[in-house]
Amino acid sequence: MLIKRKRGWEIPEHLVTPEAVFLNRRTLIGGAAGLAAGSLLGGRAVRAATGDQPLYPAPQNPAYALDRPLTPERFSADYNNFYEFGTSKTVLPAANALKTQPWTLKIDGLVEKPFEIGVDDLIRKVDLEERLYRHRCVEAWSMAVPWTGFPLSKLVALAKPTSGAKYIRFETFMDKAMAPGQRAFFYPWPYTEGLTLAEAGNDLAFMVTGIYGKPLPNQFGAPIRVAVPWKYGFKSAKSLVKVSFTADRPKTFWEGLQASEYGFWANVNPAVPHPRWSQASERVLGTDQRVPTLIYNGYGEQVAGLYKGLEGERLFV
Repeated sequence: MLIKRKRGWEIPEHLVTPEAVFLNRRTLIGGAAGLAAGSLLGGRAVRAATGDQPLYPAPQNPAYALDRPLTPERFSADYNNFYEFGTSKTVLPAANALKTQPWTLKIDGLVEKPFEIGVDDLIRKVDLEERLYRHRCVEAWSMAVPWTGFPLSKLVALAKPTSGAKYIRFETFMDKAMAPGQRAFFYPWPYTEGLTLAEAGNDLAFMVTGIYGKPLPNQFGAPIRVAVPWKYGFKSAKSLVKVSFTADRPKTFWEGLQASEYGFWANVNPAVPHPRWSQASERVLGTDQRVPTLIYNGYGEQVAGLYKGLEGERLFV
């Protein structure tokens, strides 16, 4: 007998939006994307460079569903942490200064052959898909969003890391003229983050190029970022320019600034408080409802096995 085990984040089948309704919604989004591209997305192409096949909206992967409604874009698009453009949550106006074309991603470190690739060229090498993910900030607020992108494991495969590679280090852009927040000398710019190679190979780890059926707006980390939904949001580095494969665990931005509050692992755990506040519950953007926080942000079934044998590590916060 075939027994199907439901993943922890999946909703019951009878609650899934009917396909006809969903496709109609996506058609409307697709039309809106063309209007938004010029003003909000810095002119990034909604369609592929060759042919008429649209990149956005991408097909939704039904394996990545949610137990809660999506956060309306009007709430999530104007509530962002992007310290390169200031410490206010309303960084959208300042982030419009981010120039995303052209944009090159450098792959280096312990790989067979380091290389650089334009983001648009990278996108043509993979198949984009949409996934519905929870996003939990270390500040105890959360949202549920439809990311568009591709599995991080595909980037790892393109990089061809050598046997000595154990970690991935992500690095964002550095441009003080464009990003006023980077003029603050007390931050260890540029922004860096890291994962183990095992974490990067997990199915949930995702390279993001779009959201809400459109290319990624600047304030979300255009043109390419990472999403690691079982960890606190600061692990999901934005506006990447370099991905390095290393033998040693990288020192990350917030860990370098305040290691007692922001560790390398930063897995979500309601039972482990931040030194200055509880993580037991979270405020949902758009409703301001307080809901209980879930271990590994609800993805424990898929990722808890990554940490067996690491019980001596500070895995949470």
